[in-house]
Amino acid sequence: MFVVKYRKIFYSISILFVAFSIFAISFWGLTLGIDFKGGTSVEFAYTDERPEINVIKSQINTLNFTPSISDSYSLVPVGKNGYTLNLRKITEEERLSLIFALTNNNPDKIEFKKINSVGPTLGKEAIRKSTISFVLVLLFIVLYLWFAFRKVSNSVPSWKYGLISIVALCHDVIIPTGIFAVLGHYIGGYEIDTLFVTAVLVILGFSVHDTIVVFDRVRENLKNNRMDKNDMSFEDIVGISVRQTAIRSINTSLTTLFSVLVVYLIGPVATKNFALVLLFGIFFGTYSSIFIASNLLVTVERWQKKGKK
Repeated sequence: MFVVKYRKIFYSISILFVAFSIFAISFWGLTLGIDFKGGTSVEFAYTDERPEINVIKSQINTLNFTPSISDSYSLVPVGKNGYTLNLRKITEEERLSLIFALTNNNPDKIEFKKINSVGPTLGKEAIRKSTISFVLVLLFIVLYLWFAFRKVSNSVPSWKYGLISIVALCHDVIIPTGIFAVLGHYIGGYEIDTLFVTAVLVILGFSVHDTIVVFDRVRENLKNNRMDKNDMSFEDIVGISVRQTAIRSINTSLTTLFSVLVVYLIGPVATKNFALVLLFGIFFGTYSSIFIASNLLVTVERWQKKGKK
């Protein structure tokens, strides 16, 4: 099948995306939400038509806070008449000054719906728990694949199925994260928060499901090849397995992508970043399951043969 035959092309495409994503994350960095870095979130809405975002920013920039917040806040439109303002943690005196600046001496024109503060301790706790979640998910995936494919380890050891799936999953997580680094740098408002972490965990589950579907078909075809005493090469078996599962994986992903796209286009503002991460993650997850994970099996099997020689 062409997927296996032209695997170097697909490797090159993924390497370019991953390399650019790592560059973006390293060079521009990620914009952390208050869930991780701590701070204050203010959600407010105007009773009449809301002003332009630049007008609100000019009001905020007049505040003489120490340290200044003029370069360290994000302002995102919410609904028809509202905004969400995320900034560093502020004192009670600063909170009153902020409210006064936003109302412009006319408190009836704004409704403050929510003012929440998260301390740095809670932020560090969120980072710690998110890291533990990632590590546990990856560990259990490796253990599951090692156990599930232990009987077809003649061509490729079962634990390598697990490592290959981890490589594919890293591919699926790094690229959306890099895209968010670019969006956060050039556009703003694209923060890494607990919803982002939730979306990434969903991507991991979705992607590994697609990968296991392909691997499982490889397992079945290897078993049938051995029982029928055929002389089919491992590369041919992987190619047949991809052909048998590719349409199913693509159709499943498309139906999910359409649903997530609807959430992104017409859903509430609070879930737009969550839906956007899922869109990128599911797309690249499907790509990696078909074009990367399956081809890595062939590459590893060839390396093993060369090693034995």
